[in-house]
Amino acid sequence: MAFLITRSRKSLAEINVVPYIDVMLVLLVVFMVTAPLITQGISVELPKAEAPSLPQTEAPVIVSVDARGQYFINSESNPSQPVNLMQIRESLSQTLLQKPNTVVLIEGDQGVAYGRVVELMALLKSIGQLKVGFVTQPNDTRKVN
Repeated sequence: MAFLITRSRKSLAEINVVPYIDVMLVLLVVFMVTAPLITQGISVELPKAEAPSLPQTEAPVIVSVDARGQYFINSESNPSQPVNLMQIRESLSQTLLQKPNTVVLIEGDQGVAYGRVVELMALLKSIGQLKVGFVTQPNDTRKVN
């Protein structure tokens, strides 16, 4: 009588992660390509100045003033639509009620009349906005020989 010896096979419980890595790399490339394309705002020629960056805790509200003196807010439903000072007052008042530590950044075109930026600053002060910053471009520090 011959006994048949059988070995029990253990099932292999490993996850093949190679397809997941491929998917992750494709998503990384897609996000790297699309991130610069989804920036909102108006094209303004910012003045150049050396200034330290502000620490960011929350996303700031950016109010842009283009070369023609029109105002734009990035938090509106259509950020490429010009708004007037009354609309800015209403929008920022609601934002400050919900998030009192919101920072407002002003992007003023270097060719805009100084009075338009001053009107905006006065409006921000009147609604109690104390955290205001100006967006500038860094100076070109390369030396030409």
